[in-house]
Amino acid sequence: MDDSSAQQPTDHAPPINTSGGRRTSARDPAMRPFMLGPLLVTMAIAGALAGHWATGHAAPAAPVTGTSSTEWRRHGYDAAETRFSPLSAINTGNVAHLGPAWHFRFDRPRGVEATPIMVDGTLYVSGPWGVVYALDARNGRPKWKHDPQVPAGKGIHACCDVVNRGVAVDNGRVFVATIDGRLQALDSRSGRLLWSTRSFDPARPYTITGAPRVVRDLVVIGNAGAEYGVRGFVSAYDAATGDLRWRFYTVPGNPADGPDSAVSDRPLRDLALPTWRGEWWRYGGGGTVWDAMAWDPDLDLLYFGVGNGSPHDRDVRSPGGGDNLFLSSIVAVRPATGEYVWHYQTTPGDSWDYTATQHMILTDLEIGGRSRKVLMQAPKNGFFYVLDRATGELLSADKYVPVNWASHVDLASGRPVENEGARYPTGKPFLVQPSQLGGHNWQPMAWSPLTGLVYIPAQENTGFMMKEPGFRFERDRWNTGVLNPPMPPDPAVLKQARDSMRGHLLAWDPVRRTAVWRTPHASSWNGGVLATAGNLVFQGVGGGGLAAFDARDGRRLWQSDTWLDIVGGPISYELDGQQYIAAAAGFGSSIHLTSSALLPRTGAPVPGGLFVWKLGGKAAMPHASERPTLPPPPDHGSDADVGRGAMLYARYCMQCHGAGAMAGGGMPDLRHSPYLADAALFSRPLLEGILAARGMPDFRDTLRPEDTEAIRAYVVRMAHVMSGEAGTR
Repeated sequence: MDDSSAQQPTDHAPPINTSGGRRTSARDPAMRPFMLGPLLVTMAIAGALAGHWATGHAAPAAPVTGTSSTEWRRHGYDAAETRFSPLSAINTGNVAHLGPAWHFRFDRPRGVEATPIMVDGTLYVSGPWGVVYALDARNGRPKWKHDPQVPAGKGIHACCDVVNRGVAVDNGRVFVATIDGRLQALDSRSGRLLWSTRSFDPARPYTITGAPRVVRDLVVIGNAGAEYGVRGFVSAYDAATGDLRWRFYTVPGNPADGPDSAVSDRPLRDLALPTWRGEWWRYGGGGTVWDAMAWDPDLDLLYFGVGNGSPHDRDVRSPGGGDNLFLSSIVAVRPATGEYVWHYQTTPGDSWDYTATQHMILTDLEIGGRSRKVLMQAPKNGFFYVLDRATGELLSADKYVPVNWASHVDLASGRPVENEGARYPTGKPFLVQPSQLGGHNWQPMAWSPLTGLVYIPAQENTGFMMKEPGFRFERDRWNTGVLNPPMPPDPAVLKQARDSMRGHLLAWDPVRRTAVWRTPHASSWNGGVLATAGNLVFQGVGGGGLAAFDARDGRRLWQSDTWLDIVGGPISYELDGQQYIAAAAGFGSSIHLTSSALLPRTGAPVPGGLFVWKLGGKAAMPHASERPTLPPPPDHGSDADVGRGAMLYARYCMQCHGAGAMAGGGMPDLRHSPYLADAALFSRPLLEGILAARGMPDFRDTLRPEDTEAIRAYVVRMAHVMSGEAGTR
C-alpha cells in the first residue's frame, strides 16, 4: 500500500533535554587527535597496488545484541555493526550454484545505497528520497510502500544524490529519515505513519542520508550538508512518541550566543572551543554526523563518527590553525542522555575532506597478551585505527592504502605526523593521497570472527588540492575553499585521472596490523561487504553486480551481474531452511554523478531495486537498454571562457551533474543535453527556473547571462574532450 494518502500527523520538535557532559577517558584529550575534512573529487591518480596472499587467524567473536541468526534485524546485523552472518548453508563449496531467486524494481530512479532489513519474513528497504518498500522475503511480493513526498527542490542541498542508506526496525515500528529532515515511524505491518518529527528546518541546507539506529527506547539520527554551511549535530528521539530526548552539537557555535541548550554544552565549551580560531560560525563549521554509529550495551556507550568542516580548507574556516574539535572524530556518549565520555580525532585540523564517518566495528581482540574491547575504523585518511572502546586509547594506526599527507601516526600522542606541503599553502597545489574520495568511503566493511580479518572496500586515488583565490562564502551553496584542477583541461591528464583510479577488496589483520590479501577490481568504486560463516565475503563490484570471494584468500568464486551497481551492504537471512543473499542496487550516488565512464548507456533514468539470490535460483534478471545520445554542438568557446566556465560549473553545478559534466544514472548528462546547442535555451533553467518542478534550482540571484554562457562553453568543451574531439571548432 502507498501510505501517502493516509492522515499525516503534524511534524513537531519538542524542547531539548539538557545535561552536562563530562570526560571519563583515561587519556588527556589534548593528546588525542581531533579534526575535520571534506571535498569533492576532482582528479584521481592511483598509486601502486600491493599486498600478499595468506590465510587469517582466529579471533574472539564480537558481542551480539538483539540479533537472530536467521534474520538481519539491524543495519550492521548487530549492535556492534560486524556485518557477519552466522549462516553457512551457502559456503565456498556450493556458492557457484547460487542463482537469482527474485528481484523487485523501485518506481523511481536516482541513487540506491540502502542496506535491507529482514524481520519476521519481511524485507524492508529504502530507495531514493526515503521511499520505503516492505516486501515478502520469500518472493518479493509488495506488502506496502510509504512515500514521504519530499519536495524535489530539496535535492539541491544533497551533495551526493538523494540517497537513503536504510531503515531501522524495532518493536513493530519501521523508522526512516527523509532527506528534508523528517524522522518518521511507520507501522511495520501496514506502513501506516505513526509519527513524524522535524530534525531541522527544511529551508536550511541540511539533509539526512544515513540510516537511523535504535538504542533501547531511542532512535538516533545525524545529518549531512557540511559543504553548504551548516553546524552538525546528532539527535536522539523517543521511539514511541518522536519526542526529542537529547542533542549533541559537534562544533561550537558563536560564543556571543551563550551556552547551547543541549547536553553537548560543556564539552563544546571546555574541549572544542579552544581549538577553533576566527569566526568559524559564519560558515556553519560543518561536522555533520551523516553515517557511522555503533553501540556497546555492556559498556553503555554509543559511538558516532563526525564529518568534515565547512569550508574544507582550515585556513578559511579557522584562520590561525587549531584542531577544530569535534571534526573528523569518533565520539563516545551515554546513549540515554547524550553525555560526552571520550573522543578520538583521526585528522586534526583537517583540510582534505577526511571524514571519520566511515563504518565502525566493535569486537574483542587479543593484543599484547590481553583481551581488549576495541573499536575499528578505516576512515578516508588512509589509516586503519584500533581504539580501546572503553577509554578511547589509541592502540594502533597503520596505512591500509597509499598515503602521502602524513608519514605515520605517533602512538604516544595519537597525532598524525604531516608531510611538508600537505596543507597546500597559498599558490602551491598538492596532489594528495588518498583523494577526497578517501581510501575507504561510506560503503560498509565487515568482520569475520572465523578468520580474524576485517574486509574493506578499499580504493587508491590522488586528489588535486589548491586554495581558491578570493574565496567568497555563499550560504546554501557549495563552499569548499578549494579549487578544481586548472582549466581548460588537458585531455591526456583527464584520461590518466579517470583510468588510473584503483579499487580492491582488502583483507586486513587488525592484530598483526597488515594486509593479508587484496583482490583488485576493474572499477575504483565498489560496494559494501558482507562476511558469512560459510567462509565467504560478498561485495558489490562496480559495473559487475554482486560477487563472492573466499574469506581466507580472496579468490573470486561467483558473480551475478545485476546490471545495476550494488554499492550498499549485502545481507543474508534464512526462511524455511533456505539461506538467501539480498542487496539493493541502482545508479546514482556520488561516484555515478562524477563519472559516466562507470555507467552503461541506459534508457532514460533507470530505477534501482532489490535483488535476492539462493542456491539453485533460476529467476530472470533485468537487462540494460540502449540510450541514443545527441552529438555536442561545435566547440565555440575561447580558452579563457572555458576556464571561467569551469570555475562557475565547479561551484554551482558539479555536485549534481558531476566533475567534467560527466553525470549519469538518474541525473541528466549535460554533454548530451538538448539545451546545450542554444545559448538562450541553456540559460533558461539557470536563470528562469523552468525545471524547478524536477528539482533543478535557479541561480538568478547569483549568475548572469554571460556566466551561463561560460558554463555552456565549458560543458561543450568537455563533451568534445571526452569524445576525443578537443579543439574541433
